[in-house]
Amino acid sequence: MKLLEIRMKIMGFRSFLEQLSHNGELTRIRKEVSTEYEMAGIIDAFGEKPVFFEKVKESSIPVVAGLVSSKELIGRALNINKEQLLHKLSNAIENPSPPDVVATGECQEIVEKDVDLTKLPIMRYTEKDGGKYIASAIAIVKDPELGRNMCFHRLMLLSKNKFAARIVEERGTDTALKKSGGELDVAMCIGNSTAVLLAAATSLPKGTDELGMANALEKTELVKCKTVDLEVPRDCEIVLEGRITKEKTSEGPFLDTTGTLDKIRQQPIIEIKCVTHREKPIFQTLLPGRNEHQFLMGMPREPTIFNEVNKVCECKDVYITPGGCSWLHAVMQIKKKNPDDGKKAIAAAFEGHKSLKHCVIVDDDIDIYNPHDVEWAIATRFQADKNAVILPNQHGSSLDPSGDLTEGKKATTCKMGLDATIPFGKADKSFTKERYRKVDLNKFL
Repeated sequence: MKLLEIRMKIMGFRSFLEQLSHNGELTRIRKEVSTEYEMAGIIDAFGEKPVFFEKVKESSIPVVAGLVSSKELIGRALNINKEQLLHKLSNAIENPSPPDVVATGECQEIVEKDVDLTKLPIMRYTEKDGGKYIASAIAIVKDPELGRNMCFHRLMLLSKNKFAARIVEERGTDTALKKSGGELDVAMCIGNSTAVLLAAATSLPKGTDELGMANALEKTELVKCKTVDLEVPRDCEIVLEGRITKEKTSEGPFLDTTGTLDKIRQQPIIEIKCVTHREKPIFQTLLPGRNEHQFLMGMPREPTIFNEVNKVCECKDVYITPGGCSWLHAVMQIKKKNPDDGKKAIAAAFEGHKSLKHCVIVDDDIDIYNPHDVEWAIATRFQADKNAVILPNQHGSSLDPSGDLTEGKKATTCKMGLDATIPFGKADKSFTKERYRKVDLNKFL
């Protein structure tokens, strides 16, 4: 019984794949598929449902996609239901747990010093891509002052041992690079547990180890790399050990979370010096600008907003909406107790997610996952001259094409919050929907 309980708590990448396969939820493609556009088209045609490509034309390594394409799948990978995700993530952010470092790991069953990245099933997603890309790799570096940092960097293949990496300015890797004189050791991990993916996608306070958040979500043991002074999840599939160099090259274009093309920039080159992997690795991919990308981008911001809003009023739920590219828009459900709770929640939401552009605050009788319900609240409970908060010239997201994206400075935008809660002291019937009597249709059919 105890062994069963342990297995239920530790799902991991491989175990989750086995569960999906056992339940008949993993579609297996047995015909040979090319990484050049074809694979991406199939994943898209399946609506990003879990799919396993057994034969890849350009590589001997199979590919899987769609493992984090819905909140239901993400919850199941953590052995919880989707309604528990917000609180599970919030707790892990607030209470990270230092992971153990063990002597050996499955990710180092094979060690290759003769690097040839072209053997990996690296994809070309659209005809406008700047090159072949890895969109699913998490990067682990060490800041000289703040310690270990984990995040996502897309990788554009340049040669057998080099990538161009998109490194966002003023974020963890960029600030660590500047402190280190422009060069930094890095480990890129592919084929990770859902806990690791979510932690890598979360913006934690400076100096907080994202792998500690992953370990709080699900026991995550680490192993030391072979050629760099870094630790990686022991059970990931593939690890690329190398160094971020001072050399730069053109990177892009490539699809961003908005589903639109990101521009070409001069970005650092990463030189890979060692590849380690499982004896029979599985390459995990995801579609840029679609569900998996957007859930990994946006969902980890829900608990950070939730925690900030709870500091000023009682927050019940938060939803980063897919219509807002799972990044720029959010809806917050609160239990209103004071006249200014709605406007306080707006200010807190922008603090909890710095890239947020528009937010809507609703009462706890509104279903925030139903856009018709949210729109109804705006239509019946909101007055623009009284309940709108407009904040011009704010630091915004570089992903918003309508913002000021002038080269060489931080993106700016105009932000807006809508307080669509019932006016304080007026919670009478004119602000609530009348309900019909519930009946059992079986009695009448």
